[in-house]
Amino acid sequence: MYDMGTRKRALALVAQGRSLNSVSKETGISRAAIRSWQVRIEPLMNTGPPCPRCRDAPGPPDGPAAYSYLLGLYLGDGCISRHRKGVYILRIACANAWPGLIEACEAAILSVRPDNSVCRVRAQGHVSVGCSSKHWPCLFPQHGPGKKHQRTIALEPWQQEIVDAHPWEFIRGLIHSDGCRITNWTTRLVAGEQKRYEYPRYFFTNKSADIIRLFTATLDTVGVDWKQANSHNISIARKASVALMDTHVGPKY
Repeated sequence: MYDMGTRKRALALVAQGRSLNSVSKETGISRAAIRSWQVRIEPLMNTGPPCPRCRDAPGPPDGPAAYSYLLGLYLGDGCISRHRKGVYILRIACANAWPGLIEACEAAILSVRPDNSVCRVRAQGHVSVGCSSKHWPCLFPQHGPGKKHQRTIALEPWQQEIVDAHPWEFIRGLIHSDGCRITNWTTRLVAGEQKRYEYPRYFFTNKSADIIRLFTATLDTVGVDWKQANSHNISIARKASVALMDTHVGPKY
């Protein structure tokens, strides 16, 4: 009666912590059917492809450029939580105002774990893009108890190699999660008359000093000038650097 894609989407919603009742109301599928799929389909669904980090000779994840972007999103607005039976859920919170960001986030997850299902759970003001897998802690070893700014955040050597190879994707992920492009303005006295002057700039805000350092170190590698506005904020305002950011990152959409 239901194709496999429909079944996997329903199970992915349950994996996000939704009740059977709420998923049934949203999808029109009976609770009994969803419960039976949990027994027959979910174990296969959560296995997914072999984890590249769990092999005898660990290698980089699938889609390294997408992984670099997803790493930036995760460090900004992502979390990993244990579900059950050794399965973990990666969730990335994406603001409703940026539908392009939601699409890009889902595409990145599917590039890294192409055989796993991705679902979207709507909440007030944002969409939680989620995916269940046994291997998220392998792929994001920064996972741990407590808030990110209250624990050490450092990249593993294999992660740093990916970021070094795809720095702009990492920067874009961080900006898309905890950054913005805005237009500032000021006034100047020109020929005795005050005139308004506008200029674009980028900001990145994060409470974790470690994540701030990862961001600014990567900016240094691509030649972007930055200033620390305060302990939690990085400003990019020089014209040439803003132009670089516009070329490789751009505003959210």
